Amino acid sequence: MMPRGPHPQEEFLLKETSPHLGGGRHTGDKHTSTYDLVEQMQYLYVRVVKARDLPAKDVTGSCDPYVEVKLGNYKGTTRHFEKKTNPEWNQVFAFSKDRLQASTLEVTVKDKDLVKDDFIGRVQFDLNEVPKRVPPDSPLAPQWYRLEDRKSEKVRGELMLAVWMGTQADEAFPEAWNSDASGVTGADGLANIRSKVYLSPKLWYLRVNVIEAQDLQPSDKGRFPDVFVKAILGNQALRTRISPSRNINPLWNEDLMFVAAEPFEEPLILSVEDRIAPNKEEILGRCAIPLQYVDRRLDHKPVNTRWYNLERHVIVEGDKKKETKFASRIHMRICLEGGYHVLDESTHYSSDLRPTAKQLWKTAIGILEVGILNAQGLMPMKTKDGRGTTDAYCVAKYGQKWIRTRTIIDSFTPKWNEQYTWEVFDPCTVITIGVFDNCHLHGGDKATQSRDARIGKVRIRLSTLETDRVYTHSYPLLVLHPNGVKKMGEIHLAVRFTCSSLLNMMHMYSHPLLPKMHYIHPLTVSQLDSLRHQATIIVSMRLSRAEPPLRKEVVEYMLDVGSHMWSMRRSKANFFRIMGVLGGLIAVGKWFDQICHWKNPITTVLIHILFIILVMYPELILPTIFLYLFLIGVWYYRWRPRHPPHMDTRLSHADSAHPDELDEEFDTFPTSRPSDIIRMRYDRLRSIAGRIQTVVGDLATQGERLQSLLSWRDPRATALFVIFCLVAAIVLYVTPFQVVALLTGFYVLRHPRFRHKLPSVPLNFFRRLPARTDCML
Repeated sequence: MMPRGPHPQEEFLLKETSPHLGGGRHTGDKHTSTYDLVEQMQYLYVRVVKARDLPAKDVTGSCDPYVEVKLGNYKGTTRHFEKKTNPEWNQVFAFSKDRLQASTLEVTVKDKDLVKDDFIGRVQFDLNEVPKRVPPDSPLAPQWYRLEDRKSEKVRGELMLAVWMGTQADEAFPEAWNSDASGVTGADGLANIRSKVYLSPKLWYLRVNVIEAQDLQPSDKGRFPDVFVKAILGNQALRTRISPSRNINPLWNEDLMFVAAEPFEEPLILSVEDRIAPNKEEILGRCAIPLQYVDRRLDHKPVNTRWYNLERHVIVEGDKKKETKFASRIHMRICLEGGYHVLDESTHYSSDLRPTAKQLWKTAIGILEVGILNAQGLMPMKTKDGRGTTDAYCVAKYGQKWIRTRTIIDSFTPKWNEQYTWEVFDPCTVITIGVFDNCHLHGGDKATQSRDARIGKVRIRLSTLETDRVYTHSYPLLVLHPNGVKKMGEIHLAVRFTCSSLLNMMHMYSHPLLPKMHYIHPLTVSQLDSLRHQATIIVSMRLSRAEPPLRKEVVEYMLDVGSHMWSMRRSKANFFRIMGVLGGLIAVGKWFDQICHWKNPITTVLIHILFIILVMYPELILPTIFLYLFLIGVWYYRWRPRHPPHMDTRLSHADSAHPDELDEEFDTFPTSRPSDIIRMRYDRLRSIAGRIQTVVGDLATQGERLQSLLSWRDPRATALFVIFCLVAAIVLYVTPFQVVALLTGFYVLRHPRFRHKLPSVPLNFFRRLPARTDCML
């Protein structure tokens, strides 16, 4: 029943590496440098500050200057100023040392012209004489340089420059023009390739307790109103049930839950409506409540209730409010819940479990440091100039902090060597690192409509890491496609989890996983699913409005949106995971059955002796069990995992999934497939559901048989059982417990010659008991 293919391919496995971290070979010890988890990358930095006394070149006597920084085939230019002889740019250019093709740096000042730009002057530097700078040294002070003509003779004008050799740890690096991105044009394109740090919006649960309304005025006074309350917050809309009181003073006492994000931009709009016909409602009154003025609570103590006036039309700020002598009212308790953690990611891969209110946060237990080194063997993601190309960048998410590395242009082996740090508040959390292809390098409407393609992602659970150890591994980037699982390349990471207090971290294992409000006032499963969906929409919307945007498709992939959808492959994988868990119990059962049937007489005799000792000295039972578990744990310590877990294609059944199952998994919701395929899949689902239905029915039958022992549904069976219970009570009362236990044990472990192949008497009796299957239609 369980398909067993060959072992996972070598390319799908995790590989341990030994990179040169922090400029020297990694030894696994704790370093002190800021960039000690990445390989050093050497850059030539040129800071163009300003110029003065530039000569006029145009016929009009003006000068439109800009600076061109040229090193071999690489050329970067500053912005130009119109009619300015003393311009100030303050721009930095970074040239990768690995790609240096010349020994001379040339910095040229030019005059922007319609036909051909005029040469004003230049400054040249010999790269062998450029000074080196290593942080935390102070920045190199720029100097004035006299401009020269092409014959190296001094001309009018001076240029203030600073030129030095440094690494990616230099504070000028993030905002510098990079020679790796020399093909990117436009301000939008340059903004889209730089590294950035983003913060998720602060999310709150908004609880709206609708209690009652008073003095409603329906248009039809002759009927009993069917009144309900509709609440809208942004794109979220919820409604109460229809009030059972059915009068002009309806009562609900019902909770509605929303997700709200700071800063609060939209008010909560409530409307009381009367259903006068199917699909037709009459609005009896509305009110708008700004969330800035709503009470915030940190625990389960109720906040004060308030009455709100209902208007026929919501008053917009700035409009004149008409005075009303009489108004309907609604009674509500509204609060922002600070004691919950707003779930915006899959529960299995949570990176943050803290409550919303900062006052309830515990102190951090450690620091997580991740060095994103490079990627190897990336697949071409798009076609440019007739050839495949990939412009890769990484996104990492842990807690509220998202990071995005710079984009490496047109490379299947990009080197980022960027290091990031997060505070850790709970070790039982997961960091997610994704790799994407940038499709927004050149700006414009076409780039706006395109989507960044996913290359793959990696998850690392912090609790599986040893503290203060540097893990350097190459992780396979596996992506499931409609035609099967595919390796898109490998990402090389260095990870270190540093614990500030071992005692605090050990103490965390005794705490509940979620804040206490989740257990004192738990939300229903359907509420949590709906709120999680709304939270992911809000997070993706806010991050896509940043500059540069972290796009919707990136955020949804990182947050595993859609992972709850039906998948035959995932259902099979979960079934075999359950079988794997139960496999140990089944193995113990088979071993005990062999003991009972004397397959190995010596082992059975030893079990008899152990059994007699435990019966005679029952106080040894629990110490023996715990000592046995201790010895097993110590024995397995020799084979403890030395690497972080990674995505397993075999466990996921990705390498053995049928093409039609994968096509179903990638289908939209609602479906977009032809009707004959839908009919086939529906029939397949019905057959699977039929088997599950049979198993559930069998379990219900066994439970009902237990209930019927004393229900007198079968009078003869119940009479037999009651008499047996009476006899057993008398026998067990007069017989010592140890004797009963010994006799029972010897009976269970009796030799096969004293056994029959027919089922035992208690089993026969149990199978004859009635169940409620006779009452089923």
